[in-house]
Parts: sequence; C-alpha cells; structure tokens
Amino acid sequence: MGLHHVDLADRILGGWLGRVAGNMLGKPVERGDYWTRDRIDRYLRRTDALPLTDYLPEPPADAMPGEFELRPEWRECVRGRIHGSCRDDDVDYTVLGLHLLESHGFGFTTEQVGEAWLLHLPLLQTFTAERAAYRNLANGLQPPVSATRDNPYQEWIGALIRADIFGWTCPGDPRRAAALARRDAVLSHTGNGVYGAMWAAALIAAAFTANIPRDAVEAALERIPAGCRLARAVRHTVALHASGTSWSDTLGELAAETGGLGWIHTVPNAAVITAGLLYGAGDFTATIALTVRGGLDTDSNGATAGSVAGVLSGAAAIPAQWTEPLEDRLRTAVFGFDGVRISELAERTVRLAASSAG
Repeated sequence: MGLHHVDLADRILGGWLGRVAGNMLGKPVERGDYWTRDRIDRYLRRTDALPLTDYLPEPPADAMPGEFELRPEWRECVRGRIHGSCRDDDVDYTVLGLHLLESHGFGFTTEQVGEAWLLHLPLLQTFTAERAAYRNLANGLQPPVSATRDNPYQEWIGALIRADIFGWTCPGDPRRAAALARRDAVLSHTGNGVYGAMWAAALIAAAFTANIPRDAVEAALERIPAGCRLARAVRHTVALHASGTSWSDTLGELAAETGGLGWIHTVPNAAVITAGLLYGAGDFTATIALTVRGGLDTDSNGATAGSVAGVLSGAAAIPAQWTEPLEDRLRTAVFGFDGVRISELAERTVRLAASSAG
C-alpha cells in the first residue's frame, strides 16, 4: 500500500464525504427516464447554476406544472436547505458493509451478508434486486438462489452501490477489493451486476495509489472479464476520452450503444461514472458535477464518482461547499447507526484498512 497513516485517514474520510456529497447532489433528479441529460441542464440553466459548482438549487418559482418534477426529498438536499445528510440506500449499504466487516472480518461469507440485511435493514428500504433477494432470504432461500429466484434485476446497479467499503478497506489492492465485493454481490446479482460491484471496489482501491483517474479505471478493468459488456462499455468510454471527443458527444455515443438496457442497469451507469471521472480530471467538483449531469441513476453515480474523487484528493482538498452542509452527520435506515458522525465511520474504516494491511 505504501500510504502513511495520516494520508490513509484523509483519503478514507475523503471517500466517505465524497460518497455522501455526490449522492445528495444527484438525489433530487434521480429518475433517469424523466431527468435526462437535456432536462437536467435545462434545469441548471433556468436556475443560473451552470457551471454546476454546488448542490442543486431550488426549483425556479416560475416553473410550469410538470416542467421539473424533483424527488420528494429535494427540500432536504438542495443548496441552502441541507443540515446533515439525507437518508439513502446508496449510503445505507456502505454503513451495513462496515458493520459486516467489523462483525465478521474479511473472511465473511455471502450467507452472513444476507443475515446482516435481515437483522439490520428494513425490508421497505430495499429496492429492485435487493428487495427480491431479501424476500428470498426471508423465505429460507440461500445464495446463489437468493439472487435468481423471481429477480429480473440481476444486472442492475444495486451491487455496485454496495462496493465502496471493500475498496476503502483494501487501499492499493484492487484484486482483493474485487474479490470481497464479489462475495457480497452474488447474494442478489449475477453477470454484469456482479462485475459492476467488482469493478467499483477495484476502482476505489486503485484510487489510493493512482496518479490520475484513468490509472484507477484501467486497474479496475483488469479485475473483470475483458469480454463482458461492462468492460466493453468502460473501454469505449476511455477510448472516446483519449480521442479528444467532448464529454457531451461521448455520452451521446454511449447512450446510443447502451440505452436499450434501461436507466438502472449497471452497464450504462458505469459508462457515465467513467466519463465523469475522466473528464473531471481529478477535480472533485467537476467530477461529481459531470457525473450527475450525465443522468441515469444520478444519486448512485454521483456517490460512486464522489467516493473515487474523494479518495484521489483526500478530505482536506474537498471544497467546503460540499462538506460543511453535511455537518458531519449521517442519516441511515441501518438499525443502530442513524445520526452517526461521518468522521466516526471513517475512523472505523481506517482501523479496518490498517488491520487488512497488517
């Protein structure tokens, strides 16, 4: 790993803060079939918020009915109204993953992941593949059947959003991070759904030692099958960026290639995350802003891109407009954790990372 403890602590705190901030930036516009890239940018122009350098502004007072339909939670996560984080499943699973590693160590089993869900996560705070797997577990089914019975969401983004904790606790070791994420992911996903989790965990682990975002992206690609659709989409994104294609044209070409998969599928969302990282060029604000403006599953994508950008920069380098409104406080549906300090979660993660390295 080769990271000094102080640097490691700053990077891990950066990952936590980046995940929460990116999630909250994207949350008001999380509905990819409605909040297209064009509609998001129209909203930002109408509210004089382009370039995007802060949380989303409130809706314009003169908006026509149906013109801009933000999620119901928008009042808790737009600029000027934020007092601590909003509760969201993209962060719930990160907290639950921390609890899993503290309880069972790095030798945890997929069955223990399922047990943690049943004991610490309310059913109605799960969605798509996780809801299907939770139901299967409650009915006595075990992995891998828990991922396949009555579950049409097996390649959706749910496992990818659970992967950060495995990257943070394996700094500089993307191979191990991907292996841990796979063990978690197969509870509810198959195919590209599992590969997405492995890719995200490896991406975050690689960010601890990467010089630029592309280094982390390339390292993460090595941890998934080269011929899978996810790998092809990420490589295509890298090639378009390297060729000098604009961010907007890159996303347009990727949408034409992957759009038929739907806005919650792992593959098109991984492409949006990759584009945000590459065109953001290591700048925290640019990275999460471009990622959320990319549309699709905006809060999930903003969270993952924010995690990577936060690890790359460290917490101290994240601009204050993203961190100060969070007030070092996290809302979560995970039993026993609601209201916990983000800094405490980061400290506990550092201890796990240090024990992993040891």
